[in-house]
Amino acid sequence: MNILVKSLGYTFNASSLLELALTHRSFGGHNNERLEFLGDSILNCIMAIELVERYAKASEGQLTRMRAQLVCEDMLSVVAKELNLGKFVILGAGEQRSGGHQRSSILADSLEAIIGAIYIDSGSDFAVVKATVINWYVNKFDIFDDIKEQGHKDPKTVLQELLQAKKLELPDYQVVKIEGEQHDQTFYVRCTVALLADPVEGVGNSRRRAEQMAAEKVLAQLNAHN
Repeated sequence: MNILVKSLGYTFNASSLLELALTHRSFGGHNNERLEFLGDSILNCIMAIELVERYAKASEGQLTRMRAQLVCEDMLSVVAKELNLGKFVILGAGEQRSGGHQRSSILADSLEAIIGAIYIDSGSDFAVVKATVINWYVNKFDIFDDIKEQGHKDPKTVLQELLQAKKLELPDYQVVKIEGEQHDQTFYVRCTVALLADPVEGVGNSRRRAEQMAAEKVLAQLNAHN
């Protein structure tokens, strides 16, 4: 556990709080779900503040999309893996057998729970939590600097130009599902790019919006892997 504490960059006063944050619901009733709920809200607030401070000229819509990339399951799981969180998660026997230690959803939830635990352990010291979390996200803001330099181009354009610069095939967008009535539809689009082994899915209230969301997630993954 000392290895994890060093990786997190925060030493708990109450080690039981860290243990609780690492305990998945599959292990039993006393688990990290309440801490996850708290951590999720704190993380969104941290990223909102950080983005407003970093990008004075960004619109509300741009800030919302930036925050979505930083707090999505994919990004959280990447951060969790960088912290080697998986080996410390406490799982029930079934989840252990099915590879739960590396499942993105479990890693993301555990990381949010740790954020909630740090907030409580630090005596609700938001500044301490914010500094700790931002340290985990070092270099994760680089993708937004690139977009800013390119005049806030939309994600599809940025992704297309990135692939063209690398002389790779353009993204392939495929609608995989449409739900809802004609006037209130939800589109699911799968984006495949040469730089990622697996397709990425975007969801939106129009095909265009779903494609934009898919492109944003692709860019976020590419940035996280760099």
